[in-house]
Order: sequence, then structure tokens, then C-alpha cells
Amino acid sequence: MQKNTIISIIISLAIVGGTLYFVFDESASSESVGGEIPQSQNVEIRDGIQYVTVMARGGYSPRTSVVQPDIPTKLIVKTSGTYDCSASLVIREVGFQKILQPTGEEVIDLGTLKKGDEMQGICSMGMFNFTVQSM
Repeated sequence: MQKNTIISIIISLAIVGGTLYFVFDESASSESVGGEIPQSQNVEIRDGIQYVTVMARGGYSPRTSVVQPDIPTKLIVKTSGTYDCSASLVIREVGFQKILQPTGEEVIDLGTLKKGDEMQGICSMGMFNFTVQSM
């Protein structure tokens, strides 16, 4: 009987350890967002408008985007097979609240941010968020 108890404890520890590994592993979480976008590559200025691209799937990537102040800014939220709560996006600073299409793009006008301004996008459950900062 004691041998069965020890085996059960070892199996339980392996399951808990494996679960913790996948929960806190950065590379596993970036795959769940449909591929991570490096922060330096998600902001682009075209025709005097600053575009910030964020992926929404199992969270948001990148979590923080830095933009230039005093330039009109638009946020492009891309979804690809997104059926979790990250598809239900709220950006209070601009009065945006919408359930995004499972696959597609949503362009959101953030206005012209001043230096030090910060906007936060958050899912409807409060589990996932991202920030656009003007520096």
C-alpha cells in the first residue's frame, strides 16, 4: 500500500510541475497569441498617421507598445481564429467596446496622444490586457 501512495504522489507532482511550466513559460504563451510581434516592429508611420498593430488570440501581443507623441494614432487589432475573451475588447479612454470578428482586423482611432499618455486595452473578463504608451 505504501508503494502505491508514493507512486501517486510522484505522478501528482509531475502533473502539477508540468502545468506550472506551461503556465509560466514565456515561449508557450507567445505561441498562444498567434505568434508574438516584437515591440519594435509593431509601430509604423504612414502618410502622417501612426499605426500600432496588436495580435489578439489567447491574450494580446505585444503587451506594451511605445508610440511617438503628437501624431494621429490608429490601433490595428488582428485576430486569427480568436474565440476566447481577448476577442471582447474594451478601450475606455476612447470609448471603444466591441466583440471582434474571430478572424480579421479592427482599426480603432486612438486620436493624437500627448507625451506621457497611456491607453489600455483589456478583455471583457479582465484576464488579458495591453498598453499603448506615448513617450
